[in-house]
Order: sequence, then structure tokens, then C-alpha cells
Amino acid sequence: MTVSDHPAQDMLRAAPVLVAEDEFIIALALGEMLEDHGVVVVGPAGRLERAVTMAETAEISLALLDVNLRGKPIFPVAEILAARGIPFIFMTGYARADLPPRFADTPMLFKPFNYSTLVRVMAELASPRQSVADDPG
Repeated sequence: MTVSDHPAQDMLRAAPVLVAEDEFIIALALGEMLEDHGVVVVGPAGRLERAVTMAETAEISLALLDVNLRGKPIFPVAEILAARGIPFIFMTGYARADLPPRFADTPMLFKPFNYSTLVRVMAELASPRQSVADDPG
């Protein structure tokens, strides 16, 4: 599935999306896939400090957050985004139980995930009705 295949395609096309991912190859591949489908990639941020700055200052509609950036939890970035009302998706190899209780209902993709699942969850977050279910990929 591409962005153009999903009913919320227009909401994702040209949407600025923050990508916080510390694995270079994953960040590069994710960025290229998103850009190929019209999403504007902000970042990627591979370090927590850069992700915090971008979360505070960048004009973004959505964020994709690796739960652990170089050994540091991404939760300060999630707090900033939540305060700004910007939806986000955790990308992780960790269990949901490892999240702070505040983020227990946050959409989560378990690595490795497939691109069609990512697009579906992003589109659901971009649409007015926000009902995103867990999907391990």
C-alpha cells in the first residue's frame, strides 16, 4: 500500500513528519520511502538532543519515534509533541509494557514492521477519527 492507496492520502501528502531514528540505514530507508510517497521528512534526528530541538521548533504534523536513541529514551520528545498536540508513533523492538503509563495507548509499531502497516497507521493518525490498533507488522 502506498500513501496514494489510502483514503487519508491527501492528509499525508506534503505532511511534514519528524523521523527520530538512530540507525542510519533504517533512517535513510524510511526517509526515502516516505519521500517517494509525498511525505516531507523532517530530520532524521539520530540523537535525543536534536530530536528535542526539532520537536520544540519544527513545523510538523506527525512524528515517528524510535523508543531508544543511542541509549537514551525518546520520552522527552514524546512529552513535547503531546504538549503541542502533535500525534506520534513509537517504533521499537521493546514491549508495550516498557513504555511509561502515560504513553500506554500511543500507537506503536514493532520492529521490523512493513511499510504498508506504517502508512496505514500514519494515515489513521492524520485522519480526524483517531482509532489506531496495535499491529505488530
